[in-house]
Amino acid sequence: MPRFTSLSSRRLLHTLAAFAGLLAGVRATASEEGCQTAACPDTDVWLVSTRRLPGICRLPAQAAPDVEQRCGSRWERSDLTNLLDDPSRPLVIFIHGNHYESHDAKSQGLTVARQVAGICPAGGRARTVVFSWPSSQQGRLIPSIRESYHRSAAEAHYLAWLLGQLDPAQPVAIIGYSLGAKIAVEAIEDLVETGHATGSGPWVERTGRSHLVLVAPALPSNALSPRGPHAAAVVGINRLTLVINPRDLALRMFPHLDRVEGADALGTVGMPRRWLPKGVEFTATDAASIVGKRHAFPLYLESPTLARRIASGAVSGLNGD
Repeated sequence: MPRFTSLSSRRLLHTLAAFAGLLAGVRATASEEGCQTAACPDTDVWLVSTRRLPGICRLPAQAAPDVEQRCGSRWERSDLTNLLDDPSRPLVIFIHGNHYESHDAKSQGLTVARQVAGICPAGGRARTVVFSWPSSQQGRLIPSIRESYHRSAAEAHYLAWLLGQLDPAQPVAIIGYSLGAKIAVEAIEDLVETGHATGSGPWVERTGRSHLVLVAPALPSNALSPRGPHAAAVVGINRLTLVINPRDLALRMFPHLDRVEGADALGTVGMPRRWLPKGVEFTATDAASIVGKRHAFPLYLESPTLARRIASGAVSGLNGD
């Protein structure tokens, strides 16, 4: 990996500019009021936050994330018992990317919920959960980005713990954007490998469908290949919806972020269908002509085509109908 100090001034500025957008959560530009005309506006939205939890290096036996429920125009404190009180209701989990404050995660989570609710009837019944993790910028930009990248491994363990609390029959869809995609994939891998090691577990015994939607994923390009670092995850899903952007300037800097893999980002190069088991549904979409060079989740949500692709990938057929 080249040292930043050896770059020319022009190349250094270009690199810093790209990193400034890398895995960053850009503020939602659509107002909440403007989204109220969805076909099924009666949304059910919750927040699970790990922002105050410490870093961990393995799947925890117990965790105590903060839980909130959206009530009218307010967020109110709640708990996991209430969140998981209806296993028959499909669960859609949205995981944001890097440099998100808590209010940014909530705002974009609400937009996701309304898009999902518009895919009726399955989407209208879905309960949306915003998985909010500590990705705020701390200190200098590049060290902060790398810190978030490494912290995402701990967040995958927390997400795996949360998924392990679900009833095996409950349908679940996970929408992961940028580093959120990394968290989602590693969490499923966590549960699959734990199940293989013990011969049992909530993921091995699942009867409910599991859908995974990866948007501009900040993962190595070989992540889900048969010999890739997260190959085990593909046996834990029924559907994979992939949205890539080869023009994304921030994701094109990914090889500088992951020094071990040193690979291009999955979010820029995509993957072939043959990497997945035959029973796994697969859809891939190139968003470059719509999103352009920017790394910003709101741009995907503002496009009717991409928003519907993301929402339908999550909830269509999630009940098995």
